[in-house]
Amino acid sequence: MKYIIFVGDGMGDYPVKELDNKTPLQVADTPNMDFLVKKANCGKLITIPEGLQPGSAVANMSILGYDPKIYFTGRGALEAPSVGVKLTENDIVFRCNLITEKDGKVIDYSSGHITTEESKELMLFVNKKLGNEDIKFFPGISYRHILTIDKNRFSEELVCNAPHDFIGEKVTELLTKPRNEKAKETANMINKIILDSKDILEQHPINIKRKQEGKNMGNMVWPWSPGTIPKMKTFKELYNINGAVISAVDLIFGIGHYAGLDPIHVKGATGLYDTNYEGKADATIKALEKYDFVFVHVEAIDEASHAADLKLKIKTIEDFDKRLIGNVLKKVDLTNTVIAVTPDHATPIEVKTHTRDPVPFLIYKPNVNPDSVKEFNEYSTENGNFGIVKTIEFIKIVLENPINQ
Repeated sequence: MKYIIFVGDGMGDYPVKELDNKTPLQVADTPNMDFLVKKANCGKLITIPEGLQPGSAVANMSILGYDPKIYFTGRGALEAPSVGVKLTENDIVFRCNLITEKDGKVIDYSSGHITTEESKELMLFVNKKLGNEDIKFFPGISYRHILTIDKNRFSEELVCNAPHDFIGEKVTELLTKPRNEKAKETANMINKIILDSKDILEQHPINIKRKQEGKNMGNMVWPWSPGTIPKMKTFKELYNINGAVISAVDLIFGIGHYAGLDPIHVKGATGLYDTNYEGKADATIKALEKYDFVFVHVEAIDEASHAADLKLKIKTIEDFDKRLIGNVLKKVDLTNTVIAVTPDHATPIEVKTHTRDPVPFLIYKPNVNPDSVKEFNEYSTENGNFGIVKTIEFIKIVLENPINQ
């Protein structure tokens, strides 16, 4: 048997007034998800356990069957391997955004989705100016980068704010705080880096040019979600299945790295609305020739949600359905393939950030009787046979537990 999980990042939502109190998923034209749902069993999935912050790291670990309460140490540690950073047991690892600060406030968590070429030069410059033997910056993709600090000198007991959750808020109110006395020195050091980075970056020719062109500058670094290397068993060890990950996001490839899932990079996969859906569909079909399990992640929907762009969110949902899932369905062998579809978490247009609301899911299995659900959305799936499923149980259902034969 072959297995595919399609993840529409941030696809879940709340009813929107402009849509006659329907959700974007209810309004979007999704013939392929609706085709699958009529042959599937459905439910609602809790991907964010109590006590953990809503986010893609926690949610996608849950979907893949890794209890984030045990294995989630921090987002930086998950992302680092996917950009070639070789970590040691002595590293405390941060995700480090390149953000736009203006008038003392966080204006843009992505610096206008700055290009990888531009941000690489800026981060190497920051490392030259602010890094040392114990503090190192590593360039990643677009605005997403890595900072490591030495565990022997510093503490990871910090409270850090994710910049995408605080657009328009004052930088001084969002700075890193220590959880205990021991972490004060580390918090002060991180905050000094944040504040010092502005003067360094604003004078860089890349940012001067971006400002002249009316683009948001990458004029401040923002470290958050510190942690250490997670110790996870691989998919092969857990389920005796070989698998691969298709995405445009370092985080997803990083989770896949620790899970022993091979990365498949698709040309033109951007993480935005212009991502190469057709290329991801072709890569999925090709991957099934070699692998039993393929995890296919699309970031574009979440980015539209963070931007509160309702039309774009609907469009990215429709592209996810037609250009990715639809093209896979044209070529996949449905008599020998299990297909699951789910958001990783909700990112409602109303709040522009992640929430812990349960998300809809469907699981199609050959020769398994479907439930009565006819459309795929946040409300229809409440009537599915699976009911409410908690975190790591989802992958077990996908791989092992049919409802009936």
